[in-house]
Formats: sequence, structure tokens, C-alpha cells
Amino acid sequence: MARPRTFDEDRVLDQAMRAFWRHGYEGTSTRDLCEATGLDRSSVYNTFTSKHELFRRALARYTEAMTAAQLEILESGDRPAVERIRALFAKIIDDEFTYRGDAPSIGCLGVNTTVEFRGRDPEIAGLLERDATIRLESLRAAVEAGRRDGDVRSARDSVSLARYLNAVTAGIRVAAQGGADRATLESLAETAMDALTLS
Repeated sequence: MARPRTFDEDRVLDQAMRAFWRHGYEGTSTRDLCEATGLDRSSVYNTFTSKHELFRRALARYTEAMTAAQLEILESGDRPAVERIRALFAKIIDDEFTYRGDAPSIGCLGVNTTVEFRGRDPEIAGLLERDATIRLESLRAAVEAGRRDGDVRSARDSVSLARYLNAVTAGIRVAAQGGADRATLESLAETAMDALTLS
């Protein structure tokens, strides 16, 4: 008869997520995962079956949380759409400095995974693609709302603008990993806002 688990699985996923986020999939060893989670090797594999499955679940947890935060900002009706987009950029920049400390930012686990895996893992690629679809749709809807408000003046179609904003978000995260300061990241965000609002 199997013994009941004596640990909080969500807490373990969060700790594993942080290890993968900081070191990448390949750079995170089983020993690293044991140290991060406080579990021994057998507990890790009995619960999650493999390093890959633990990573998949940690990545899913990360994308769900980050996308939920984006949707909360973009879908709130308490301010104009362009101000919601601006608030999203502000949150992204704040997040980079929240996790930075004295070292360069650890960036975005989704962006890091996209670069590391480069589409070679269909399961991980599918997870990231589903997440990107949700995020792009929320950006597209915000752009269209901004256009109805008269604030988005770019002649580009809303799908192209959503992709552009998503790419700028990724670029901000990569720039932060490279050590860019807050003023640089804010300049990137403001340039993106200009592309939306200046005719």
C-alpha cells in the first residue's frame, strides 16, 4: 500500500519552476531539482514520473499564472484600452526587477523555453503555442478597443499589432536578461506605445 504524500505538490511545482526558470531545462539537474524542492530523487520521480513531465507541469503553471495576470490587466474595464496596454508593459518591467536582485533578470520562462527548445519538443511547443494564442487574442481585443476609442491610430491591422506588442514584450524580457536598466526597458515600451498611438 502506497504511503500518502507528505508535501504540497503546488509548492513543489513552484520551486521546480524557479529552478527551471533560472537554469533552463538542460541546465537543471535532478540534484538541482531535489535541492530546490526538498524532495529526494525517488519522491520526485514517483510523483512526476520524469524530469520532462515535471518541467511540462511547471511550465504550464507558469504560463497559466502569467497569462492570467495579462488578461486581468487587459480585460479590466476601468480605463481606456491603451492605458491597459501601457499598464501591461509597466507590470512586465516591474516583474523583471522583482526577480533581478543584484543580478541580471531571469527573464520569462516561456521565452527562455522557446529559445532553448526551438520547437524540437512537440508537447512543449504545443503548450507554448496554446498560451501564445490566448495572449495574442487578448492583445488583439485591446488594440481593437483602442481603435474604437480613437486612441490607436496605426494603420496596421489588429492581428499584426498584437503580434508586434507580443514581440516587444519578449524583447523587453530578453533585454532585461542582458542587464538593461529600467530606463532602457521603459523606452522600449514607450516606443511601442508610440507605434500604436501616433498617426
